[in-house]
Amino acid sequence: MNAIATAAALSLPLSFCKSSKIKYRKGVKAGFRVFAVLEEEASLVEKKSAWGPLFDVEDPRSKVPQCKGKFLDVNQALEVARYDIQYCDWRARQDLLTIMLLHERVVEVLNPLARDYKSIGTMKKELAGLQEELAQAHRQVHISEARVATALDKLAYMEELVNDRLLLDRTTKESEQTSPSSSSSSTQSLDTVKRRISRKSLNVSGPVQPYHPRLKNFWYPVAFSTGLTDDTMIPIDCFEEPWVIFRGKDGKPGCVQNTCAHRACPLHLGSVNEGRIQCPYHGWEYSTDGKCEKMPSTQLLNVKIKSLPCFEKEGMIWVWPGSDPPSPTLPSLQPPKGFQIHAEIVMELPVEHGLLLDNLLDLAHAPFTHTSTFAKGWTVPSLVKFLTPASGLQGYWDPYPIDMEFRPPCMVLSTIGISKPGKLEGQNTKQCATHLHQLHVCLPSSRQKTRLLYRMSLDFAPLLKHVPFVDRLWRHFAEQVLNEDLRLVVGQQERMINGANVWNWPVSYDKLGVRYRLWRDAVESGAKQLPFSKPM
Repeated sequence: MNAIATAAALSLPLSFCKSSKIKYRKGVKAGFRVFAVLEEEASLVEKKSAWGPLFDVEDPRSKVPQCKGKFLDVNQALEVARYDIQYCDWRARQDLLTIMLLHERVVEVLNPLARDYKSIGTMKKELAGLQEELAQAHRQVHISEARVATALDKLAYMEELVNDRLLLDRTTKESEQTSPSSSSSSTQSLDTVKRRISRKSLNVSGPVQPYHPRLKNFWYPVAFSTGLTDDTMIPIDCFEEPWVIFRGKDGKPGCVQNTCAHRACPLHLGSVNEGRIQCPYHGWEYSTDGKCEKMPSTQLLNVKIKSLPCFEKEGMIWVWPGSDPPSPTLPSLQPPKGFQIHAEIVMELPVEHGLLLDNLLDLAHAPFTHTSTFAKGWTVPSLVKFLTPASGLQGYWDPYPIDMEFRPPCMVLSTIGISKPGKLEGQNTKQCATHLHQLHVCLPSSRQKTRLLYRMSLDFAPLLKHVPFVDRLWRHFAEQVLNEDLRLVVGQQERMINGANVWNWPVSYDKLGVRYRLWRDAVESGAKQLPFSKPM
């Protein structure tokens, strides 16, 4: 535009060639000889949109003076330039209109919602908002379901209390209406009803009796697989007998009596050579089935020591100490889906394994006993209950978000809902975002000693297991918690040995511990059908 205005001011003859490109040719009279030629353009876009008035400009080509091939003076050149500028403006409007119409068609094809002229960014924000609202609605539905389930459980529990109370009142009224001669029998009947309503008292007192052989006819976890390499041994006591575990030539674990047949030397003081355990006294070597395969410095004799069926499954080593044929299936102790194992700890504790199980199956003691560890700052609830089906060894605690199960013969599994270390969250585990899963195996080593296998798993913080020395931190914390329990359980054991009944007066929150004791009594008495054996 500036070039055209300058040329006009200097009275230079100008003309415009095809495609609005200026061609310069040097003339005879030191001027510029140019020709004005307007390009033939495509036809107008017929379709008009909502923006039509903006682009409703007349095509100026019909008014352009016919100057093709002629020399132009200054006025004629300015007139041609003016029409050329009008044409460029009209052409630009038509091109822009075409682009906008095509964009409209694309939008119509790809996204009808955009007809309201919403940008992609706006629609993404709206869609994200709708998705968040939908996710929140789903979460609210799950929370509501959990609350309904909890309310139903509480209602069932209250109905049971009401029915028991009505039964007691009715029996009391009937006893008052009887004659004085039958008062003693009525009182006896009332006492029977009271005993039935309050939970049955268990007799767990006196010195711990030798373990009944029937209690041995189960698979018992005795070690974690990570603790047994090809050249190591794990000595254990199981039902007051010494055993040692090692891997054979095929890498499979075996369990043999921890006593050499020659001179009764402890085999675990020796070493493992080519899949055989070697006695440190005279070098006798035994395979995983107990057979002596080497006797240095003497003739090989047919000698065999006792061995137990031993298998490895899901990171744990199991033995069958009983005399009955082993069960063909081993229980699964894997953590739930989505959990990763963070710690595996083994401890030897100076208490009978039944007392330790009683302690682990009881959560009501936490606000009073564990005031320096995980229950620090917990309030004392007005009522603590363990809610469980009529036939089952599992359930959940109220008001704590903790699920718990006793799994025969000696395992306790629990899942704890947490929000951050030391803090519980919600009314049950389903309402919690993160969880801690625990496995406690209480192997009966002797009548006053337990081998405890503890495994902890988390469904969050997967990188935590790779932090250096974190296993020592977990062990330190586990020992702190257990020490808070041990000072009490050891005291229980001392009084039990002297005749006190540690299950003299069970209450409502003792339900799972009582069921464990009833299950154990049934096993030792040889019951054909064990109690609480139906699945939940």
